[in-house]
Amino acid sequence: MQERNLHIVCHDVPFPADYGGVFDQFYKIRTLHEEGIKIHLHCFTGRRSEQPVLNDYCEQVYYYPRRTGHKGFAHHLPYIVCSRSNPELLERLLQDEYPILLEGVHCSYLMQDSRFSKRKILLRLHNVESVYYKQLAFCTGSWLKKLFYLRESAILKKYERKIASGWPLLTFTQSDADQAAHCYQSKDISVIPVFLPFQHVESPQGTGCYCLYHGNLSVDENEKAVIWLLENVFNDLPIPFLVAGKNPGPRIYRAVSRVKNCCIVPDPSDSELQDIISKAQLHVIPSFNCTGIKLKLLNALFNGRHCVVNADAVEGTGLQELCHLAEGAKEFKGLIKTLYERPFTFLDLQFRRERLQGQFDNHQTASRLIAQIW
Repeated sequence: MQERNLHIVCHDVPFPADYGGVFDQFYKIRTLHEEGIKIHLHCFTGRRSEQPVLNDYCEQVYYYPRRTGHKGFAHHLPYIVCSRSNPELLERLLQDEYPILLEGVHCSYLMQDSRFSKRKILLRLHNVESVYYKQLAFCTGSWLKKLFYLRESAILKKYERKIASGWPLLTFTQSDADQAAHCYQSKDISVIPVFLPFQHVESPQGTGCYCLYHGNLSVDENEKAVIWLLENVFNDLPIPFLVAGKNPGPRIYRAVSRVKNCCIVPDPSDSELQDIISKAQLHVIPSFNCTGIKLKLLNALFNGRHCVVNADAVEGTGLQELCHLAEGAKEFKGLIKTLYERPFTFLDLQFRRERLQGQFDNHQTASRLIAQIW
């Protein structure tokens, strides 16, 4: 078999795989390595440092400093792109003719460079970023952040259409594919499901002990969801509610302190979080944006019991039939009261296994991706 080499450019260091933005990247790298692909990995550093474990799955790993602060701004480029523009990366990619997989619009600076015009390049969309940043502006309580998100959204809208119309795009969901086709006027879009750390549904049968929201609590959208639940849903429910996740801010702590039967678990380890998920009776996951796919929801579906979500959390994902849908605080409260006493049964478990294990099989997904590249 002919040797197959692939450059992957990541917007962040994809290990540890401890937040949604790098889940797909790390488990994709690991699975492609298992499929015999020789990976030449390029990633940007900032808050995350070099990770020797990546050498186990890659032929080469290169790290580039991200230009943060004022150095990452340009009037005609989105900050997420300009801060990751790096001449050394471009020169290195030009040393061979291997195909290039760009992880997110964040890494797309080279798509404006005529030297790459005949190169095989695929852009993996993590979100329709112009829409995502507009929704982040709606979620944040900080006027400074709101202005930044709105500026970024406006620049991204022009930039995305400019670069995306002529290159193959990969999305996580059909909803994102439809949205990208509309926003970018692109006709070369393929849906490639997310790569996951879990491949078997392990949801425990019976009943759990509490309701749970988990996620990266420093993300504005997640913070808004938690505070909405505390102020509008669990404010008068006599049911225990647990909030768990990375980097909770003072607004969340204040909101938790005002609600009875509620507590917070900050920065749990991976094993602690999975234990928390397995002991919950209900996963309550409202969303205030409808782009991408919610990794916290997939974690709950593979490893937890009942899931209560709104339509935005599952739009275009194909996961609606595995969840209980509610809109507004009244419907959330009603479903929570009903499901809190309902055991998760063997039939519930079998139904999930039938729907999920074929849809999110890493090696099947890798085969689809390889077919797109070669």
